[in-house]
Amino acid sequence: MSADRAVLQVREIGSMHVGGRSASIDGLPLREITFSPGNPPVRVDPNGEFEIEQMYVQYVRLAAPRAHQPLLLVHGGGLCGVTYETKPDGQPGWQSFFLHAGHDVHVADAVERGRASWARSPEFFGGEALFRTKAEAWELFRIGPDGSWNGSALASAAHPDTRFPVLRFDQFMKQAVPRWASTDAAVQAAYDTLARDQGPFVVIAHSQGCNFATGMALAHPDKVRAIVAIEPSGFPDPARHALGRLAQIPQLFVWGDHMAHSALWLRVRQGLDDYRAQLRAHGVTVDVLDLPAMGIQGNTHLPMMDTNSDQVAALVQDWMLLRGLTR
Repeated sequence: MSADRAVLQVREIGSMHVGGRSASIDGLPLREITFSPGNPPVRVDPNGEFEIEQMYVQYVRLAAPRAHQPLLLVHGGGLCGVTYETKPDGQPGWQSFFLHAGHDVHVADAVERGRASWARSPEFFGGEALFRTKAEAWELFRIGPDGSWNGSALASAAHPDTRFPVLRFDQFMKQAVPRWASTDAAVQAAYDTLARDQGPFVVIAHSQGCNFATGMALAHPDKVRAIVAIEPSGFPDPARHALGRLAQIPQLFVWGDHMAHSALWLRVRQGLDDYRAQLRAHGVTVDVLDLPAMGIQGNTHLPMMDTNSDQVAALVQDWMLLRGLTR
């Protein structure tokens, strides 16, 4: 199906910060800072109490939603909720598509991303912030094959059939945000709180976010109706988690193109194929949309930003209809 792009009738647009905790710092030196040119310096005391490790969620609720359960859109690593908003080429993203398809839609910014805000590092966020280079994004997201980055998008070799709007690659990179390798427990805790307090949801997650979506389901299986995993980059250790808790939560894995041109993604895909088999062994319904196997060529790790994003979203919507998730 394709979403009707008629004018939306919206009941409410809002946002919330979820989870987090109070924490304090002492023992740091005072500083003098001039905040505005021409103003005298101000003595700043960095010690005191703070709110940290909260996530941010924006929601749009329709006047007459056709789907009973709201969607929660979960971004991947080094990204934030912008993933699902307006695409780099200026076209509407998946937030708009699924609103037009009749869903209330929640868009998350995880702990330390986007409007969730930061905390002091290394005092609260351990280690240093990691920033993704253009070369890493170009090759990791399979816009071009390994080794194809050559200093700019125009000078680099994209896959000839790529669906990513290459001329808007720099615009895409403006939405990249820092990430910390030490915050996964805090991120998961906030998502678990969101599920407990605001669920149930049907969760559409991307890349790193798929792990957090599964964690939500394991912690609160009554609050997650289904998981759509868009190119998951990892999975929980089956030896440490009771996968049988997911038995009533259908899952859909969605894969793009050109896996053979990325050594990393070949390894990731094999691990996820093995994990999918273990889910099925525990009674979980797992379906797969392998886009190139279906004759849909050229999709990257970012199908929600590719030029055929509506086509992929429509396949996800059809799966939700098939699994009874829109009633």
